[in-house]
Amino acid sequence: MAQLTQDRRYMARAVELAQRGLYTTDPNPRVGCVIIKDGVIVGEGWHARAGEPHAEVHALRAAGDNARGATVYVTLEPCCHYGRTPPCTDALIRAGVTRVVSAMQDPNPQVAGKGAAALMQAHIPVEMGLLQPLAEALNPGFISRMRRGRPFVRAKIAASLDGRTATARGESKWITGDAARADVQSFRARSSAVMTGIGTVLADDPALTVRAIPIERQPLRVVADSRLRLPKTAKILASPGALVVAADPNPDDTETLKQAGAEIICLPSPGGEVDLPALMQYLAAREVNEVLLEAGPTLCGAMLTQGLIDQLILYFAPCLLGDQARGMFHAPALKYLTDRIELKITEVQAIGADWRIVAEVTAMPPNPAE
Repeated sequence: MAQLTQDRRYMARAVELAQRGLYTTDPNPRVGCVIIKDGVIVGEGWHARAGEPHAEVHALRAAGDNARGATVYVTLEPCCHYGRTPPCTDALIRAGVTRVVSAMQDPNPQVAGKGAAALMQAHIPVEMGLLQPLAEALNPGFISRMRRGRPFVRAKIAASLDGRTATARGESKWITGDAARADVQSFRARSSAVMTGIGTVLADDPALTVRAIPIERQPLRVVADSRLRLPKTAKILASPGALVVAADPNPDDTETLKQAGAEIICLPSPGGEVDLPALMQYLAAREVNEVLLEAGPTLCGAMLTQGLIDQLILYFAPCLLGDQARGMFHAPALKYLTDRIELKITEVQAIGADWRIVAEVTAMPPNPAE
């Protein structure tokens, strides 16, 4: 029991270290590592940026000769392949560690148990699964991309208490207060991409950049724009990193937007709109882990009914807009309660005068779009 208590404490510390890379590791996972010898922490590390040393290497460097005979706590199974950096398993074996505790198996097929096997072949015991839920919560996008071939998608929606996102005439600035709008920046900063629809761009002209949080990179900004109606003066084109996804583009419009700095791809669906599942697969191929969807009811409804939203970040303002105002999702009317989309509320928190509710999408009806 005493050993388990110690193990949990040191793994919790490794999770804390991993969180320091929340805004910087993309597209790599956030990983922390702690090295213990004779009940004392002799080395700590976390992964900061792709291409730089992994958490284990930083911790081993800090430990030096004290790593020999030590126990290593790491939030993700050590890698065993050459990627942007050499295998961490080789470094651990050379350092002479005698035990490795990993919070979870690496979902990357290139590792996925092979790292643990390499260590055990070198006679280093490996224990897996300690505080796994905390480790998984660090990297929902990386896990989703590796296991499902698509990013983890959060939909951010600001609404009145009666679930309305804009007045009947489309006015939406601002339903929520300054604190809620500032809170959104942390979700943008951790995301690989921020996605919206052409309707939102035409109505609000958002930049979709991270503000007030010091970061080294801006997320990719994605606009679903079936017929390329995006103005070349749109704020989203003011800085590099804008991806416009079309379905039936006019060649002249394509060239105009390219000259304005946009990257344009064509992913048509049979119905003439953007093929959203194909877009998610495309983004995963570009190593996009987490997508923050900031869009109106049309795109949010399409993403939701096609089973492409994993989590809702809902900001509710203490006001009412009435039943003629715009809703959160444009989706087919339900005939039966059994067709409802099930959610699990995981967090409720006051943000200034507003309330933030975080909910996981837990169950979809068999044919939600029909």
